Amino acid sequence: MANLETHLGSLRLDNPILTASGTCGYGEELERFVALSRLGAIVCKTVTRHPRAGNTPPRTCETPAGMLNAIGLQNVGIEKFVSEKLPYLRRLGVPLIVNVAGDSVEDFAFLTRTLSTHVEVAAIELNISCPNVAHGLDFATDPALTEEIVAHARASTDLPILAKLSPNVTDITLIARAAERGGADALSLVNTFVGMSVDTRTRRPRLSNISGGLSGPAIKPLALRAVYRCAGAVKIPLVGIGGIMTAEDAAEFFICGASAVQIGTATFAQPQAATDVLDGLTAYMEKHGIADIKELVGSLVV
Repeated sequence: MANLETHLGSLRLDNPILTASGTCGYGEELERFVALSRLGAIVCKTVTRHPRAGNTPPRTCETPAGMLNAIGLQNVGIEKFVSEKLPYLRRLGVPLIVNVAGDSVEDFAFLTRTLSTHVEVAAIELNISCPNVAHGLDFATDPALTEEIVAHARASTDLPILAKLSPNVTDITLIARAAERGGADALSLVNTFVGMSVDTRTRRPRLSNISGGLSGPAIKPLALRAVYRCAGAVKIPLVGIGGIMTAEDAAEFFICGASAVQIGTATFAQPQAATDVLDGLTAYMEKHGIADIKELVGSLVV
């Protein structure tokens, strides 16, 4: 059997296949479709300091080779997450990465400190790049703000920190380096691309928010380039995200420099997509004589 063990800073994973925040809820939503315990880790739905109702529907729509969403970080808030969601998540027996978002530097630090007191939390993913909330992209488009948020979160915990970056910038390597300077253990690349869709019959946007985040196969070539560029710019591990539907898709991200990948939009079409990718990746490695996933990471021939 191929060795799939992966490390993101001090976080050890049995394999490099993770869920993507926002697409698996708090785990329970997928439990009857997929054996979550087989995955390398679960990245749960974004948690904020206070409960959020999210944006007004309609909040999703299908696009060619993808989908747009403008959920607006709807979630139960940190108190109910700890009291109502963590008890279930701790029973899964798989590392839990909690994605957090805030309106300020202090919000991110507070959430990180709070979650660090719970042993079932294995790592924190800082969502500094949501395009569907007011000021959601401000943090991830400014290197100084990115570094400041990561540094304050870093000072608030001993847990590994992943910084989830936006592709909606001129040069993502500048933001990647800033997150690395701030103390991030790994980078999640990338969040969704800002886009919109119009109903030509009504001449109205298909999303109440007008614009939303584009995900799915349509963004994979763009996400791959972001991973490739950042792999040459930073020394910390990268987690590839964007349009991964199959094991071949995942292999592309590993070859471009990702140490792990997150499966997101694919689960809306095939709820068991993450475990399908895991099985396919094992078969791909055995077919090509790859004994260790590390042999594949950053192996692009140029």
